[in-house]
Amino acid sequence: MDGKKEVWGQTVRLLVGECVCLAVMFLVYFLLGRLDSRVLLGGILGTVLATANFFIMAANATVAAEKAVQQDVKGGAMLMRTSYIIRLIIMFVILFAAVKSGYCDAIASIVPIALSRWILTLGEFFGKKGDA
Repeated sequence: MDGKKEVWGQTVRLLVGECVCLAVMFLVYFLLGRLDSRVLLGGILGTVLATANFFIMAANATVAAEKAVQQDVKGGAMLMRTSYIIRLIIMFVILFAAVKSGYCDAIASIVPIALSRWILTLGEFFGKKGDA
């Protein structure tokens, strides 16, 4: 049960960080005079994909850890490997379709995904000392 709370907590922290970065990205596009609906939709899509990707990865890691505790280490490792491949394929297909359709800006779609690792790292760095 504690693992599920941790997954939700980390996901919420990531989402907050993504929203802050999204607002900064929109501000930069606005200052450059390039803010339009494609940038807005692309940024929102990238933020949703980055957050969903992390949530699914963290939830699968919790399940894999439970499998490892039950002495099914190979099953947990296989779950993580297949989850990674499937998540990457799904994100690529969604991003490719969105950008190819002309409804989303490519850079605005990719930036939130690229920043998610940095956001998580900063969240851990500035997180509560008692969480360790």
